[in-house]
Amino acid sequence: MKITFLGVGEACDPLYPNTSLLVRSEAAGQGRQLLLDCGFTVPHHYFRSQPLAEDLDAVWISHFHGDHFFGLPLLLLRLWEMDRRKPLFILGPAGVQAKVRQALDLAYPNFAVKMHYPLLFREVEPGTLVDVAGFQWRTAVGLHSQRALALRLEDGERTFFYSGDGRPTQATEELACGCGLAVHEAFRLTGETPGHGSIHGCLDFAARAGINALALLHIQREERLLARREIDKCLERSSSACRVWLPETGETVTF
Repeated sequence: MKITFLGVGEACDPLYPNTSLLVRSEAAGQGRQLLLDCGFTVPHHYFRSQPLAEDLDAVWISHFHGDHFFGLPLLLLRLWEMDRRKPLFILGPAGVQAKVRQALDLAYPNFAVKMHYPLLFREVEPGTLVDVAGFQWRTAVGLHSQRALALRLEDGERTFFYSGDGRPTQATEELACGCGLAVHEAFRLTGETPGHGSIHGCLDFAARAGINALALLHIQREERLLARREIDKCLERSSSACRVWLPETGETVTF
Protein backbone atom coordinates (compact mmCIF):
# COMPACT_ATOMS: atom_id res chain seq x y z
CA MET A 1 0.00 0.00 0.00
CA LYS A 2 1.27 3.49 -0.82
CA ILE A 3 0.06 6.59 1.03
CA THR A 4 0.60 10.11 -0.32
CA PHE A 5 -0.05 13.00 2.05
CA LEU A 6 -1.83 15.50 -0.20
CA GLY A 7 -2.45 17.72 2.81
CA VAL A 8 -1.45 17.62 6.48
CA GLY A 9 -2.94 20.86 7.81
CA GLU A 10 -5.86 21.86 9.98
CA ALA A 11 -8.77 23.97 8.72
CA CYS A 12 -7.20 27.43 9.14
CA ASP A 13 -3.56 26.71 8.34
CA PRO A 14 -2.35 29.07 5.56
CA LEU A 15 0.84 27.06 4.93
CA TYR A 16 -0.39 23.46 4.85
CA PRO A 17 -3.33 22.13 2.78
CA ASN A 18 -6.27 20.47 4.54
CA THR A 19 -5.63 16.94 5.72
CA SER A 20 -6.15 14.51 2.83
CA LEU A 21 -4.55 11.20 1.84
CA LEU A 22 -4.20 9.38 -1.45
CA VAL A 23 -4.13 5.60 -0.99
CA ARG A 24 -2.87 3.29 -3.72
CA SER A 25 -2.88 -0.50 -3.68
CA GLU A 26 -1.62 -3.09 -6.17
CA ALA A 27 -2.92 -6.05 -4.18
CA ALA A 28 -3.96 -9.04 -6.29
CA GLY A 29 -2.31 -7.41 -9.30
CA GLN A 30 -5.00 -4.76 -9.70
CA GLY A 31 -4.30 -1.08 -9.09
CA ARG A 32 -6.81 0.84 -6.94
CA GLN A 33 -6.77 4.44 -5.76
CA LEU A 34 -8.71 6.13 -2.96
CA LEU A 35 -8.93 9.71 -1.71
CA LEU A 36 -9.46 10.06 2.03
CA ASP A 37 -11.18 13.39 2.84
CA CYS A 38 -11.48 16.30 0.45
CA GLY A 39 -11.47 19.72 2.11
CA PHE A 40 -11.46 23.24 0.65
CA THR A 41 -7.84 23.17 -0.51
CA VAL A 42 -7.51 19.57 -1.66
CA PRO A 43 -8.70 19.31 -5.31
CA HIS A 44 -5.92 21.41 -6.85
CA HIS A 45 -3.30 19.40 -4.99
CA TYR A 46 -4.94 16.19 -6.16
CA PHE A 47 -5.01 17.15 -9.84
CA ARG A 48 -1.46 18.50 -9.73
CA SER A 49 -0.24 14.91 -9.37
CA GLN A 50 -3.17 12.96 -10.84
CA PRO A 51 -3.80 14.00 -14.46
CA LEU A 52 -6.07 11.11 -15.48
CA ALA A 53 -9.83 11.28 -14.88
CA GLU A 54 -10.38 7.54 -14.50
CA ASP A 55 -7.68 6.73 -11.92
CA LEU A 56 -9.70 7.54 -8.80
CA ASP A 57 -11.91 4.68 -7.62
CA ALA A 58 -13.44 6.02 -4.41
CA VAL A 59 -13.57 8.97 -2.01
CA TRP A 60 -13.92 8.63 1.76
CA ILE A 61 -15.52 11.40 3.85
CA SER A 62 -14.80 10.99 7.56
CA HIS A 63 -17.27 13.68 8.67
CA PHE A 64 -19.03 16.75 7.38
CA HIS A 65 -16.82 19.64 8.47
CA GLY A 66 -15.81 21.89 5.58
CA ASP A 67 -12.09 21.17 5.75
CA HIS A 68 -12.89 17.50 5.17
CA PHE A 69 -15.52 17.58 2.43
CA PHE A 70 -16.18 21.05 0.97
CA GLY A 71 -13.66 20.37 -1.80
CA LEU A 72 -15.75 17.51 -3.15
CA PRO A 73 -17.94 19.64 -5.49
CA LEU A 74 -14.83 21.00 -7.22
CA LEU A 75 -13.32 17.51 -7.47
CA LEU A 76 -16.50 16.20 -9.11
CA LEU A 77 -16.73 19.19 -11.46
CA ARG A 78 -13.14 18.80 -12.62
CA LEU A 79 -13.61 15.07 -13.25
CA TRP A 80 -16.67 15.93 -15.35
CA GLU A 81 -14.68 18.49 -17.35
CA MET A 82 -12.07 15.79 -17.94
CA ASP A 83 -14.85 13.60 -19.42
CA ARG A 84 -14.75 10.90 -16.75
CA ARG A 85 -17.14 8.03 -17.48
CA LYS A 86 -16.27 5.46 -14.82
CA PRO A 87 -18.52 5.36 -11.72
CA LEU A 88 -17.08 6.94 -8.58
CA PHE A 89 -17.76 5.50 -5.13
CA ILE A 90 -18.30 7.98 -2.31
CA LEU A 91 -18.23 6.41 1.15
CA GLY A 92 -18.81 7.91 4.57
CA PRO A 93 -21.05 8.08 7.64
CA ALA A 94 -24.84 7.80 7.58
CA GLY A 95 -26.30 10.62 5.51
CA VAL A 96 -23.31 10.92 3.18
CA GLN A 97 -25.43 10.92 0.03
CA ALA A 98 -27.74 13.72 1.18
CA LYS A 99 -24.81 15.84 2.44
CA VAL A 100 -22.81 15.50 -0.76
CA ARG A 101 -25.84 16.19 -2.96
CA GLN A 102 -26.62 19.30 -0.89
CA ALA A 103 -23.05 20.59 -1.09
CA LEU A 104 -22.91 19.94 -4.83
CA ASP A 105 -26.16 21.81 -5.41
CA LEU A 106 -25.01 24.78 -3.30
CA ALA A 107 -21.67 24.99 -5.09
CA TYR A 108 -22.89 24.37 -8.64
CA PRO A 109 -26.71 24.46 -8.92
CA ASN A 110 -28.17 22.01 -11.46
CA PHE A 111 -24.73 20.54 -12.20
CA ALA A 112 -25.66 17.08 -10.93
CA VAL A 113 -28.13 16.50 -13.77
CA LYS A 114 -25.35 17.07 -16.33
CA MET A 115 -22.89 14.60 -14.87
CA HIS A 116 -22.04 11.77 -17.24
CA TYR A 117 -20.51 9.47 -14.64
CA PRO A 118 -22.48 7.85 -11.79
CA LEU A 119 -21.88 8.55 -8.11
CA LEU A 120 -22.27 5.35 -6.06
CA PHE A 121 -22.82 6.08 -2.36
CA ARG A 122 -22.05 3.66 0.45
CA GLU A 123 -22.51 4.22 4.17
CA VAL A 124 -19.83 2.55 6.32
CA GLU A 125 -21.21 2.61 9.84
CA PRO A 126 -19.53 0.96 12.86
CA GLY A 127 -20.28 -2.74 13.12
CA THR A 128 -20.46 -3.24 9.35
CA LEU A 129 -17.93 -4.52 6.81
CA VAL A 130 -18.08 -3.04 3.32
CA ASP A 131 -16.20 -4.36 0.28
CA VAL A 132 -15.63 -1.58 -2.26
CA ALA A 133 -12.88 -0.89 -4.80
CA GLY A 134 -10.76 -3.86 -3.74
CA PHE A 135 -10.68 -2.84 -0.06
CA GLN A 136 -12.48 -3.93 3.08
CA TRP A 137 -13.77 -0.91 5.01
CA ARG A 138 -14.53 -0.79 8.75
CA THR A 139 -15.17 2.22 10.99
CA ALA A 140 -15.43 3.37 14.59
CA VAL A 141 -16.54 6.65 16.17
CA GLY A 142 -13.84 9.04 17.42
CA LEU A 143 -14.33 11.85 19.93
CA HIS A 144 -14.95 15.03 17.93
CA SER A 145 -17.23 18.08 17.99
CA GLN A 146 -19.25 16.48 15.19
CA ARG A 147 -19.82 12.76 14.77
CA ALA A 148 -16.74 11.53 12.91
CA LEU A 149 -15.62 8.07 11.84
CA ALA A 150 -12.14 6.58 11.97
CA LEU A 151 -11.42 4.12 9.16
CA ARG A 152 -9.61 0.79 8.85
CA LEU A 153 -8.71 -0.32 5.31
CA GLU A 154 -7.51 -3.79 4.28
CA ASP A 155 -6.47 -4.77 0.76
CA GLY A 156 -5.68 -8.44 1.44
CA GLU A 157 -2.00 -7.69 2.07
CA ARG A 158 -1.78 -4.59 4.26
CA THR A 159 -3.90 -2.92 6.94
CA PHE A 160 -4.13 0.86 7.35
CA PHE A 161 -5.85 3.14 9.89
CA TYR A 162 -6.94 6.77 9.39
CA SER A 163 -8.46 8.69 12.27
CA GLY A 164 -10.09 11.57 10.43
CA ASP A 165 -10.67 14.16 13.15
CA GLY A 166 -11.17 13.12 16.75
CA ARG A 167 -9.48 12.05 19.93
CA PRO A 168 -8.84 8.30 20.24
CA THR A 169 -11.52 6.19 21.89
CA GLN A 170 -11.58 2.57 22.98
CA ALA A 171 -13.50 1.78 19.78
CA THR A 172 -10.95 3.49 17.50
CA GLU A 173 -8.09 1.84 19.38
CA GLU A 174 -9.65 -1.58 18.79
CA LEU A 175 -10.16 -0.68 15.13
CA ALA A 176 -6.48 0.27 14.75
CA CYS A 177 -5.13 -2.78 16.55
CA GLY A 178 -2.22 -4.37 14.67
CA CYS A 179 -2.25 -1.98 11.69
CA GLY A 180 0.98 -1.60 9.76
CA LEU A 181 0.47 2.17 9.51
CA ALA A 182 -1.82 4.58 11.35
CA VAL A 183 -2.40 8.23 10.43
CA HIS A 184 -3.85 10.23 13.29
CA GLU A 185 -4.74 13.85 13.88
CA ALA A 186 -2.92 15.45 16.80
CA PHE A 187 -4.01 19.05 17.25
CA ARG A 188 -1.72 19.82 20.19
CA LEU A 189 1.49 18.50 21.67
CA THR A 190 -0.15 17.75 25.00
CA GLY A 191 -3.21 18.62 27.05
CA GLU A 192 -6.87 18.25 26.14
CA THR A 193 -8.45 20.13 23.25
CA PRO A 194 -12.19 19.40 22.98
CA GLY A 195 -12.80 17.02 20.09
CA HIS A 196 -9.14 16.63 19.10
CA GLY A 197 -6.17 14.41 19.83
CA SER A 198 -2.75 15.32 21.18
CA ILE A 199 0.67 14.02 20.23
CA HIS A 200 1.19 12.52 23.70
CA GLY A 201 -2.24 10.90 23.59
CA CYS A 202 -1.62 9.46 20.11
CA LEU A 203 1.70 7.96 21.20
CA ASP A 204 -0.10 6.16 24.03
CA PHE A 205 -2.81 5.08 21.58
CA ALA A 206 -0.24 3.62 19.16
CA ALA A 207 1.54 1.70 21.93
CA ARG A 208 -1.70 0.14 23.18
CA ALA A 209 -2.88 -0.74 19.64
CA GLY A 210 0.43 -2.32 18.61
CA ILE A 211 0.91 -0.06 15.58
CA ASN A 212 4.15 -0.34 13.59
CA ALA A 213 4.27 3.22 12.22
CA LEU A 214 2.38 6.39 13.17
CA ALA A 215 2.08 9.58 11.09
CA LEU A 216 0.73 12.62 12.94
CA LEU A 217 -0.95 15.52 11.16
CA HIS A 218 -3.62 18.24 11.52
CA ILE A 219 -1.30 20.00 14.01
CA GLN A 220 -2.60 23.39 15.17
CA ARG A 221 -0.88 25.93 12.92
CA GLU A 222 0.79 28.04 15.65
CA GLU A 223 1.76 24.97 17.64
CA ARG A 224 3.44 23.49 14.54
CA LEU A 225 5.57 26.64 14.18
CA LEU A 226 6.25 27.64 17.78
CA ALA A 227 6.54 24.23 19.44
CA ARG A 228 8.26 22.29 16.66
CA ARG A 229 11.45 21.77 18.67
CA GLU A 230 9.47 20.33 21.58
CA ILE A 231 7.44 18.19 19.19
CA ASP A 232 10.59 16.77 17.58
CA LYS A 233 12.10 15.98 20.97
CA CYS A 234 8.91 14.22 22.01
CA LEU A 235 8.95 12.07 18.86
CA GLU A 236 12.62 11.23 19.34
CA ARG A 237 11.85 9.92 22.83
CA SER A 238 9.00 7.73 21.58
CA SER A 239 9.37 3.96 21.57
CA SER A 240 11.70 2.53 18.96
CA ALA A 241 9.11 -0.20 18.38
CA CYS A 242 6.97 2.29 16.42
CA ARG A 243 8.20 4.80 13.86
CA VAL A 244 6.53 8.18 14.56
CA TRP A 245 6.84 11.29 12.39
CA LEU A 246 5.14 14.44 11.09
CA PRO A 247 4.75 14.01 7.31
CA GLU A 248 5.12 16.94 4.93
CA THR A 249 2.71 17.83 2.12
CA GLY A 250 3.40 15.63 -0.90
CA GLU A 251 5.35 13.03 1.07
CA THR A 252 4.78 9.39 0.13
CA VAL A 253 5.24 6.29 2.29
CA THR A 254 4.99 2.65 1.19
CA PHE A 255 4.44 -0.16 3.67
